[in-house]
Amino acid sequence: MEVQAEMEPSSSISLVAAVSYGIASMAMVFINKAVIMQYPHSMTVLTLQQLVTSLLIHFGRRMGYTRAKGIDLATAKKLLPVSIFYNANVAFALASLKGVNIPMYIAIKRLTPLAVLIAGVLFGKGKPTTQVALSVLLTAAGCVIAAHGDFSFDLFGYGLALTSVFFQTMYLVLVEKSGAEDGLSSIEIMFYNSFLSLPFLSFLIIVTGEFPNSLSLLLAKCSYLPFLVILVLSLVMGIVLNFTMFLCTIVNSALTTTIVGVLKGVGSTTLGFVLLGGVEVHALNVSGLVVNTAGGVWYSYAKYRQKKAKPAKLMSDLEAHKK
Repeated sequence: MEVQAEMEPSSSISLVAAVSYGIASMAMVFINKAVIMQYPHSMTVLTLQQLVTSLLIHFGRRMGYTRAKGIDLATAKKLLPVSIFYNANVAFALASLKGVNIPMYIAIKRLTPLAVLIAGVLFGKGKPTTQVALSVLLTAAGCVIAAHGDFSFDLFGYGLALTSVFFQTMYLVLVEKSGAEDGLSSIEIMFYNSFLSLPFLSFLIIVTGEFPNSLSLLLAKCSYLPFLVILVLSLVMGIVLNFTMFLCTIVNSALTTTIVGVLKGVGSTTLGFVLLGGVEVHALNVSGLVVNTAGGVWYSYAKYRQKKAKPAKLMSDLEAHKK
């Protein structure tokens, strides 16, 4: 599906893109959790996701289903650091799902804006607005409160999730600083990212000892139909999630994608208490998640107001020059 930049997307296309991204993003968390609960080798799962993505795009290009270009060495070198940070983020996120329940996982991942703001200050981007800063601090406070009330607290799992936040922050900062996505389509970005990931991930599953035991276990597990269905869904949804995220950004805006992500988190947190198990309800834990979610919604609203104010300020400056 291609979207022309010159054409103004209809409201129906914009709505479908936003809803599709929200559903895909929410479903991916639960599908990955379901896979990891039955198959603990998260690095092997990530390697399979990237391998399937590379093969589908490659054969789709050869058969004329996509206009994605082949591998260019200069572009590959430019995108290699981005790919490493991206996969480190996903790898630690998948590994954290072994010991962290979904509501707490989402709460921890909401710390990413705080890490991005700190990185922005360190890299000289300037200080955030008061509302943005307060909303991010409220989100972090909610995460701390919720952790104190988490009966299933797993220090190692929390550490993995926080490490994932760090790598996600580095990935976002690196993309912003390098402009790595300029001039590439969504399919091409996905292809480079998955292709460049394979040597790195293959090395990791060998060094960590996952391979070859993970492969023999996977083959044994695939004889069980329900697991095979979930695994296939995980592989397919990895592609669907990336595509719908890019589509939502193109036909709407990056801000819309961010807001949809926060609203998705609200739904995922609620469903996380009743699906897949592993959550013992405690008043302190629930209170912290409510505070964390409120901070996330406030952050989205503050960024929306900040984005909306920029054109108005620009217009007033132009009018001032006319006088």
